[in-house]
Amino acid sequence: MKKAHLHTLLFCLIFSCCIQNGQAQKTDTIVHINGNILTGDLKKLVYGAVTWKMDGMGTINLEEPKIETIISKKQFEIKMFTGKFYYASFEKSTEPRSVYLKTEKQSVLVRIEDIVEIYPIKRNFWDRTSGNFSLGLNYTKGSNVATLAFSGNLDYRKRTSYFSLRWDTNDTYQGDSLSATKTDISFAWQRSLNNGWYGDLGVVYSQNSELGTKSRVGLNLTGLKDLAYNEWNRFYAGAGLNLSQEKGYDNTNVENDLAGIFQLKWKVYKLTSPKVWVDSELTFLPYFTDAGRNRFIFNLNPKVSLLSDNFKVGLNFYYNYDSKPTSIEAANDDYGLNLQFTYALH
Repeated sequence: MKKAHLHTLLFCLIFSCCIQNGQAQKTDTIVHINGNILTGDLKKLVYGAVTWKMDGMGTINLEEPKIETIISKKQFEIKMFTGKFYYASFEKSTEPRSVYLKTEKQSVLVRIEDIVEIYPIKRNFWDRTSGNFSLGLNYTKGSNVATLAFSGNLDYRKRTSYFSLRWDTNDTYQGDSLSATKTDISFAWQRSLNNGWYGDLGVVYSQNSELGTKSRVGLNLTGLKDLAYNEWNRFYAGAGLNLSQEKGYDNTNVENDLAGIFQLKWKVYKLTSPKVWVDSELTFLPYFTDAGRNRFIFNLNPKVSLLSDNFKVGLNFYYNYDSKPTSIEAANDDYGLNLQFTYALH
């Protein structure tokens, strides 16, 4: 009987230690500029706002300019506006709007406003994964035409790199038949380099019946550079090479091409209620192996939060241009606009 009691007591002690250890790991501290102290779980800092989980209040967002200092013994991946990375915990600083980054070898004093990203270093695969799932639908009774759009992304983050899967499909139905389709799928690996540079290697697949493209498989190798990154916007540019294999609807031949690739991406955000996101992207591909052929791709996606942080509503506009489509009877451009509902994961 005593042995059973001893086992029970031992189990309770181990369980209690596990709980206390788990709770301790979740206790971070933010000192507000007005002197208030917030304790909870620092989920991330990105796009000018901290995602912060507090007992009783749930998950909230706090603008970076409202932070005086941060305290946490957990390890974080911290990116500065210069592009430099630290792997460190946070120690309180008495200097205005600053914090000490404690690495294995040193403590570095930095200004809060110079930090552009903070991510906890996590071992769990699920905690490293984030994404968005969007659904759009348009229908007009007079023409009996309906458009169904499904898009999204899944991102998996590791130290100095992440993997990204993105998809975007737009199918147009007239009556019971599929009259037009547009599909874009990409899988990319991005590596953070020094001074705000990134290396990006991606595999892409696309189909566009309006432009006469039955299938296009490509490999992109690009270098990206942050030109601006602060609490309200991120603007970055990229350049590289695109190797593709393409087949048209009216052509049984497979064309292999080499093109340059130039990109501009601009994100504008306001992560206080009502939260607003505007993502825009412009891509230009001049062909080296097909003289005179150029392609343009433009995407614009404004969204606003709906009911909670996880649900958004917005518009998705795309415009594609090809000066020399593979299919002879194909159009040179294609565009569309959809009302879009989005669910954000993590």
